[in-house]
Amino acid sequence: MEKKKTISIIDKEYVQWVKSLVERYRQSQIKAAVRVNAVKLKFNWQLGHEIVELKVEERWGEGVIEQLSKDLKKEMPHVEGFSVTNLGYCKRFYLLYSHYTGIYPQLGGKLDKETSIIHPQPGGKMQQNDSQELNYLFEIPWGHHKLIIDKVKGNVNKALYFVQQTIENGWSRSILLNWIDTGLYERSGKAITNFKKTIPDTSSGLAQELTKDPYNFAFAGITKKHNETQLKEALLENITNFLIELGTGFAYVGKEYRLQIGDTEKFIDLLFYNIRLRCYVVVEVKIDKFDSQDIGQLGTYVTAANHLLKEEGKDNPTIGLLICRSKDNTLAKYALESTSQPIGISEYELERFYPAKIEGTIPTIEEIESKLNNNPV
Repeated sequence: MEKKKTISIIDKEYVQWVKSLVERYRQSQIKAAVRVNAVKLKFNWQLGHEIVELKVEERWGEGVIEQLSKDLKKEMPHVEGFSVTNLGYCKRFYLLYSHYTGIYPQLGGKLDKETSIIHPQPGGKMQQNDSQELNYLFEIPWGHHKLIIDKVKGNVNKALYFVQQTIENGWSRSILLNWIDTGLYERSGKAITNFKKTIPDTSSGLAQELTKDPYNFAFAGITKKHNETQLKEALLENITNFLIELGTGFAYVGKEYRLQIGDTEKFIDLLFYNIRLRCYVVVEVKIDKFDSQDIGQLGTYVTAANHLLKEEGKDNPTIGLLICRSKDNTLAKYALESTSQPIGISEYELERFYPAKIEGTIPTIEEIESKLNNNPV
């Protein structure tokens, strides 16, 4: 009897082949999951479209959605997603985007290429004169869509912003909820800048989009009086959260980064590199109110970074970002007009982002004690 040939488990070609098979299988599973998700979402879109366009509640009465839920469950008992609540989400899903899209995709089909829509900039408005597909709507899970539908209150620009951010950053549902609750959409792109004047058109929009105002530094855990050194140290102790708050593409380079300018030593508070913009970003943190003289200091650092750090043909011109405790917006705008360097000015918050009217709704210790004294148990 012929002896079977054994394969050495350390044979490099064999091990590499096995790895290749595993990787290809995993990729195929991911692609299959994406396709299944897209098919389900397109079905939900079409179902929402038919509920609205056929005017089913007008046609067959208010109880038709409940009856539809029962009938679909009866015909397809092993299929999820036919609850009354979910059918309501299908309708809301369609209504949220249909006004802008004018599209009615069939199950498994592609969206109309003549869709009149462009991706909105943060805080901006959608336009209806550009032709782009809206297929990216079907690239995030249905659970994410339901969360967005609940949170945006019919604001389609805000909804599309969070759809795009989820795709770009791979957010889980809990992370998505966290960013919505911190007012990310309202804060994004809101820094006062001179980017339109100082950065080429191809990059100025992206640079503006990557700013925030205010920045949420609650993760630093600072609740008492502090100086700039303590704030910067707290930010760097929580560098992961700091980078997340700064936004996509930021990489940390150094703190108190030394620049030798002629015979003078200067130190940049915080130096970053943004991969998307392909440029250094000089960040100065001020615990006081913005003053116009801050622009001169930051502008000098930006200029020096261009001379000493920027590589010709590889890096774009350096950007400056001043993050202060508070600012007079008019003064900030005037100060930015006085410099040729690209600079943005934002504020920061150390508190959690609570509703504006929460103050006064929670009783103080004195109020509680007074109440107890007047009403003994």
